[in-house]
Amino acid sequence: MSGFEYELQGADGAARQGVICTPRGDIRTPAFMPVGTAGTVKAMLPQSVRQTGADVLLGNTYHLMLRPGAERVARLGGLHKFMDWHQPILTDSGGFQVMSLSALRKISEDGVRFQSHIDGHEEFLSPERAMEIQRLLGADIQMVLDECPALPAEKKVIETSLALSMRWAKRAKAAFGEQTDQEKIGRACFGIVQGGTFADLRVRSAEALRQIGFDGYAVGGLAVGEGQAAMFETLEATVPHLPAGQPRYLMGVGKPDDIVGAVARGIDMFDCVLPTRSGRNGQAFTWDGPLNLKNARHAEDGEPLDPKCGCPACRQFSRAYLHHTVKAGEIIAAMLLTWHNLTFYQDLMAGLRAAIAGGDLAGFVARFRARYGAGNEPTQDVVSI
Repeated sequence: MSGFEYELQGADGAARQGVICTPRGDIRTPAFMPVGTAGTVKAMLPQSVRQTGADVLLGNTYHLMLRPGAERVARLGGLHKFMDWHQPILTDSGGFQVMSLSALRKISEDGVRFQSHIDGHEEFLSPERAMEIQRLLGADIQMVLDECPALPAEKKVIETSLALSMRWAKRAKAAFGEQTDQEKIGRACFGIVQGGTFADLRVRSAEALRQIGFDGYAVGGLAVGEGQAAMFETLEATVPHLPAGQPRYLMGVGKPDDIVGAVARGIDMFDCVLPTRSGRNGQAFTWDGPLNLKNARHAEDGEPLDPKCGCPACRQFSRAYLHHTVKAGEIIAAMLLTWHNLTFYQDLMAGLRAAIAGGDLAGFVARFRARYGAGNEPTQDVVSI
């Protein structure tokens, strides 16, 4: 696609370091995308997100189609202008949210009919409508609609769902192709590999998507409770069947150690609500593991979260202050800890990129795990929506 290009700049084993070039700016990979579900990264200003080092954000088709509405966003100049983020935006298709948030839904060959979680009104999302919404939003990277069956599930159920998702992927790609030449400049359409934890189904899905032909390939349906070992095994079975010349995106991941392991297995892009949601719940990520600022042990600790971190939470405030504001329910606590967590994630990605470029990924991973694995305060699990 004109104006959208992936450039591989270095490799270390299966891990890759490169750049996705778009008219709105380059995306350095491996990349982490902060989640701006409803047109905002919660508790952050757009310029603050940029200062963390983020090159790209994720917006959510499901939430934006329900409120304020894709047509309204388009009339107001598109999502970039609407939320004052002028770097690349990736939008998911809304499929995961339809399956997980809608109490009543009916799936057919045409698409999925569901009730809004906001007010209960009925909506219909088809592969074509999902692409239309993303076109109206003006997303730089647009995802196909897929079905996300609940796990665990029998192989026959996953196989049937996979076949439907592949038919939908073909329709979504055709709908993307109907956008005007001007609209498509610099935009990309990504397919989504499904298949649960069944290696043969993942391979079948990857090969089907390659036959359709996409600008990038995502791996969906993981980080939904299957466990890290199963996730890594699935990636090892899937990634070799994805084209080397396009970006690879692992959807909804995740924890720092999940990201490190997935990068080592050839993944280029990630997103997750964990750093932002954890920040709003008093949890901070550090190189020595996650910290719970609600704990009394921080009440008189005058040290920063991380003396080497450049975020305002670390430069200007102590752990004691962060503990106080968390316990008092002050909004600044969510702001500062979210800023810190997003900075940590971007620093992690920068470290991974440098390690791959320098041929030292194994050393980086060993050092990371030695420190992070010794973390003294576990953080709660958070599922990305």
